[in-house]
Amino acid sequence: MRSYRYLDLITAAFVAVLIICNVAAAKVVVLGPFAFDGGTLLFPLAYIFGDVLTEVYGYRRSRRVIWSGFFLLALASLTFSLVAALPALDQAEVKPFAQAFDRLFSLVPRIVLGSLLAYWAGEFSNSYVLAKMKLASKGRYFGLRAVSSTLVGEAVDTSVFLLVAFFGVYPAAVLWLMFASNYVFKVGVEVVFLPLTTAVAIWLKRAEGEDYYDVGTNFNPFKIR
Repeated sequence: MRSYRYLDLITAAFVAVLIICNVAAAKVVVLGPFAFDGGTLLFPLAYIFGDVLTEVYGYRRSRRVIWSGFFLLALASLTFSLVAALPALDQAEVKPFAQAFDRLFSLVPRIVLGSLLAYWAGEFSNSYVLAKMKLASKGRYFGLRAVSSTLVGEAVDTSVFLLVAFFGVYPAAVLWLMFASNYVFKVGVEVVFLPLTTAVAIWLKRAEGEDYYDVGTNFNPFKIR
């Protein structure tokens, strides 16, 4: 593989967004008609990064970034859970902070598992659809391809998370309301930021001298190299 000037920076930003979203998800917020975990505010950026990565660098490199994000997100979740499980220093000045930390980061295993599986399935769906549509359209209609891949990826992501994390906990009507709220907001953010996403993709193609087409690419998500 050739080296690129900005791939490492985009990878770092992508992983940072994932970890920030995982922490922010501890609080449920209300924004107008929407009610969702705080991580949803920033999470659409992960799909914007995913679109840019696949569009410019191709599915194979995006696959490496997605796996990097998966393992680092798992490490962050396990670390937070482990720290929350360990006893705190028995001093009056420390206890309030320890209790606050424990309440935030004593993550329910189903939520952690749901978050990891949803991220993995959603990001790979997004990247696969974008790469395949690029081949079919011969590189045209990036805006349409970006939105279409996000529609698929976010649907997979939101469905997997809610089913793994909350199926049997909330009634079907509540799960559907949560799905609709999350899905509409996430896709809406993608559409709003589409002009910026397009401009960044065009700039990166020129700066990197790359506009990768996945001709002959093995799309198996488990093939790391």
